[in-house]
Amino acid sequence: MSRSALADDILDRFLRYVAIDTMSDGALIYTKHPTTDGQMVLLRLLEKELTEELGIKDVTMDPNGIVIAKIPGNCSNPNCLSIALMAHVDTASAVMGNGVKARVIESYDNKDILLGDSRYLTIADNPELLNYEGETLIVTDGTTLLGGDDKAGIAQIMGLARLLTSDPSIQHGPVELYFTSDEEVDCGMDYFPYAQSTCTWCYTVDGEKRYPIDTECFNAAANHVVIEGISFHLGAGRGKIVNAVTVASALVNALPQAESPEATDERYGYYCPLEIKGTLEKASVDVYVRDFDLSGLNRRIETVKTLAKTMESLYPGAKISVETTYQYYNFAEEVKKDPRAMELVRDAGRALNMPLVETLIRGGTDGAWMAQERKIPCLNLFAGTYNRHSVYEWVALPAMEDGSLLMLKMLELATNY
Repeated sequence: MSRSALADDILDRFLRYVAIDTMSDGALIYTKHPTTDGQMVLLRLLEKELTEELGIKDVTMDPNGIVIAKIPGNCSNPNCLSIALMAHVDTASAVMGNGVKARVIESYDNKDILLGDSRYLTIADNPELLNYEGETLIVTDGTTLLGGDDKAGIAQIMGLARLLTSDPSIQHGPVELYFTSDEEVDCGMDYFPYAQSTCTWCYTVDGEKRYPIDTECFNAAANHVVIEGISFHLGAGRGKIVNAVTVASALVNALPQAESPEATDERYGYYCPLEIKGTLEKASVDVYVRDFDLSGLNRRIETVKTLAKTMESLYPGAKISVETTYQYYNFAEEVKKDPRAMELVRDAGRALNMPLVETLIRGGTDGAWMAQERKIPCLNLFAGTYNRHSVYEWVALPAMEDGSLLMLKMLELATNY
């Protein structure tokens, strides 16, 4: 099946981007920005492509790992909206995200796909494959993730940028492009230069599959619980030892299992003990809490603090502190204040006959930070990726092309919105 020039451009860019090692490192979030050097390699490449290939004059590169490019509007309407599009360069570390060897299937034959030597991408587990008979797919070699989260989004934005800069007949308002780092370790927006952002609305291109539009996300917080125990020789510890590891374990066991990530879906929030470490004398537990309602999130935070106090009572001599950090907020609150941002997406989908589906994301995006800091709507558009953070990850080129076409139509409609 023949491909459009846009699809070819997106594919070339995607393969180029996934070959660059950009897996972020959560252990370095307090000491290095971005956390890995590979992210800067890709950011510099994007800066070069934006300036030298696409000829965009207003491109800035922040040393903390953020590229911002601004394309002037060319519409006759002086009040046309300014739209921003955002994607992140880092990949997750849930499975190996470096050393990606992507494989292109030029014309999918409706069969199970062998990944490397032994793993299979099966139709039974991936019925969406049947939507792409004869189409181009990109898969892994079965040893790493692919990096569609979020290099598929980057490729779509860059493909769109090429259209805008090469065809002056396309009418659009001011367009801002944001490429960030360290999104996967929840610190991608810590150093974002918000003063440089002047857009009316922002859209992240960090969703999954084809056609879903995320209209809200979790509120999120991290609780760092530190337990100080009392150490003595184990042979003479009766009545003296307060084992911090035991207390930490008891606290984790007291969290409601019915409200854990593995037991919840849809709009149900959760507690997640993400990391536990320490010794008899001192231990720590990181408990993440998530909820779509801010009141629910705050209730969960108070529950963790109450459990900490309870453990102090159950284990006399233990001293427990809880430090809470709000990580991001549900961007739906800003969308409610200006619902036209979602109407623009709906109108673009209708104009292109795309069966868009409004969903929620059980996670967060850089757009959640943008919505909170700038007080503007920031929805999440689909990127055409499947099985994220997995060696079974795959991307459909038609879905990526549709992503670029949807954004293009949104920009065109925004000139008279």
